[in-house]
Amino acid sequence: MKIWIDLANSPHVLFFAPLVREFERRGIEVTCTARDFAQTLGLARLHRLRVESIGRHGGKSALGKAREILARTMALRLFARTARPDIAVSHNSYAQALAARSLGIPFVTLMDYEHTPANHLSFRVADRILLPSVVQSGAVARYGASARKVTPYVGFKEQVYLEDFEPQAGAFAGLLAEDVVRRCVVAIARPPADFAIYHRFRNPLFDLWLDRVGHDPGLRVVLFPRTREQRDRALALRLPSVVIPDREIDGPNVIYHADLVVSAGGTMNREAAVLGTPAYSLFAGRSAAVDEALEALGRLVFVRRAEDLGAIRLNKSAARSRLRNPDLRGQIVTAILGAAARLAA
Repeated sequence: MKIWIDLANSPHVLFFAPLVREFERRGIEVTCTARDFAQTLGLARLHRLRVESIGRHGGKSALGKAREILARTMALRLFARTARPDIAVSHNSYAQALAARSLGIPFVTLMDYEHTPANHLSFRVADRILLPSVVQSGAVARYGASARKVTPYVGFKEQVYLEDFEPQAGAFAGLLAEDVVRRCVVAIARPPADFAIYHRFRNPLFDLWLDRVGHDPGLRVVLFPRTREQRDRALALRLPSVVIPDREIDGPNVIYHADLVVSAGGTMNREAAVLGTPAYSLFAGRSAAVDEALEALGRLVFVRRAEDLGAIRLNKSAARSRLRNPDLRGQIVTAILGAAARLAA
């Protein structure tokens, strides 16, 4: 069997890297493609994944996105014709979904945000959909995720790769001096995905918070922009307490060693919640079921209004309580291989 995995965004690298190793351990051939976007290629190299770089991001406009998805679909079709995979797998890669369907390759997708309009594409094209069990069937049925297509898994996707995470010393080497890390509160920050299909609204909360804390001498904010435009905009602010890495960073390691994480939604908040680092979400869209579940567990705090920004506690934090899930990786691997066997029959 040959599995084709497409990495369309940087969090996909972390999620799929241990799955690739597990597939290969079982003697299954894996081939990977990756989009040149948001440190995806750099992280793939960091995690020693062999990938073929195909396509890039289409920018903020809907027309630009559509054009790039179609262009990448055609390029992925050419790749798949040569690679001849038995099954295509991704975390909602729209271009891979279209390429696989056009070539008659069974397509399995995973997703953990049920409200993005683009689910209409990937869910309807998919032969099998893997979703967190906390996602209600009614929230995804309208996108084409029928009961016969959906396989639920118990847990959070970040646990797939964080279960065997081991913290390493020197997490902030080259970013912050050791005495600064000891003396100051260290926050990891991630701006909104203002280019994404699901983020078609203004969200000033993150910029407001960053401006408030950017001059605090007792705080250091390690900011991870999602795009070059966000990076350039942040650098132009010249905030003395904000540090922006200029290379790929081991995200989970800096999150574990930080005192808090502030993000406008997404993977970093969930990684922090799983690792036990205080996490605050400034996401302004509809909350994902997985984030609401983490909130219910007391591992994620939503901040939805400017007057509530004070709820973000800028304190040194030492205690770490991990959210363990040793069976999840096996669940995911079994579900993908089971889907492949049934779809090939």
